[in-house]
Amino acid sequence: MLIFSPQSLAFIAVPKTGTTAIEMALKPKADIIFTKRRKHISAQRFHARIAPFLETEFGMRPDRFAVIREPEEQIRSWYRYRARQAKKGSAFSTEGISFDQFVREVLSDDPPEYAGIGSQFAMLTSLKGRVLITDLFAHEKPVGLLNFLAERFGEPVQPGVKNVSPEVPAELEETTRRKLRAARAAEFDLYAQVMDAGGHLKSALP
Repeated sequence: MLIFSPQSLAFIAVPKTGTTAIEMALKPKADIIFTKRRKHISAQRFHARIAPFLETEFGMRPDRFAVIREPEEQIRSWYRYRARQAKKGSAFSTEGISFDQFVREVLSDDPPEYAGIGSQFAMLTSLKGRVLITDLFAHEKPVGLLNFLAERFGEPVQPGVKNVSPEVPAELEETTRRKLRAARAAEFDLYAQVMDAGGHLKSALP
């Protein structure tokens, strides 16, 4: 998470949506930086705890921007990330696990450590499912985000390429895909809303 005072803006970093590249490009401009385990603070936690502090102490009520990725692809990115050589032998490694099995474990009631990835929908919404992001961008349509950042910062922002996961086979059976879409229907619906809005969904804060 990054907070920018002059732009009255906060970046909610959703895992596996290109957040590291955005963070590296914007970090020199940030006034407040959350890193390591606090990098991926949810919109709900920001709304409930950090936003009130910013308003009380600094008179700030920043807009919040984030990126959402096509849900199946975001899970596929998690799978490939955990297939990295550095993860082999750990409880987080997907070595020897097919993507189809990984997705089924992600959807299970008690996923093993390597499949405990949370969800984009939970990162972006309140406990009642309300979007807590003022400007939500589709990972697959980066131009909208780049234009938004250029306007807010008064200059072009060009994220590089960071944390690229290895290309490993990641096929999904159609029956598993249907289960995924049913189990995470709200997330697929939110992504569809963003795409229907041209890749940039604007929402009012509660």
